[in-house]
Amino acid sequence: MDGKPAPAADGVPAQQQAQSAGPYRPGYELVAEQILQLIAELGLRPGDRMPTENELASRLSTSRTVVREAVKILSAIGRVRAQKGRGLYVADDEGMLGSSRWGSFFLPTDLDHVYTLFEFRRVQETAASRLAATRATPAELRAIEAAADTCREGHLTGQRELFDRGDDDFHISIAAASHNPFLVASVREARRLQHQSNIIGLHGGIGGHAEEAVAEHAAIHQAIRTGDAEAAAHAATVHLDKTLEDYRREIQRRVFG
Repeated sequence: MDGKPAPAADGVPAQQQAQSAGPYRPGYELVAEQILQLIAELGLRPGDRMPTENELASRLSTSRTVVREAVKILSAIGRVRAQKGRGLYVADDEGMLGSSRWGSFFLPTDLDHVYTLFEFRRVQETAASRLAATRATPAELRAIEAAADTCREGHLTGQRELFDRGDDDFHISIAAASHNPFLVASVREARRLQHQSNIIGLHGGIGGHAEEAVAEHAAIHQAIRTGDAEAAAHAATVHLDKTLEDYRREIQRRVFG
């Protein structure tokens, strides 16, 4: 006996499952989160080689099959790179907000990290909306409106992917209308990190904020279209604060019970 807890049927230690009193989460999702924590604990940087799948399975007291599924998730969201015949590496294309520049790894289900991310988004998108209200061209206004319409259609038809695409396009279009390339880059990167919380912690969807988000988008667009910079900034702040509250509620419900 090596003293390690015995894996449950899905490859996750029974003790670990017992400690998680919240709703059921797939074993590979829990292990994906643990791998991110392990990377941070080991102080690995972008481009560094990671432990092998077998080593990860041993460290995390789970099966190699579960590790492999977790690695697939982390590869899909750009946190891990698997090189055939060479092993696993910390992804080195994390961009402006990645570990090498941000100073620490973003843990998608860590509420403190989510709060910090939204605090940053609040600053950048409030500024972007204020600038867009004074700088947006007719073509940029049409792009913002089209993105808002796509988001609304996705909500009304129940097409989550369409809603998400419209949501991304809406926020990035506003950043583009600010005519500040640094804001465009930062908005894009912050949304990429937020998407990681959505995938790992929220199973690809958030709670009941979609209907409100559509109305909030309309308020932001209207303020930008009429050139009211302060109203645009205020509407963006309201939207982000409500979105953060939805993320907080959903992460606590799904992860902590």
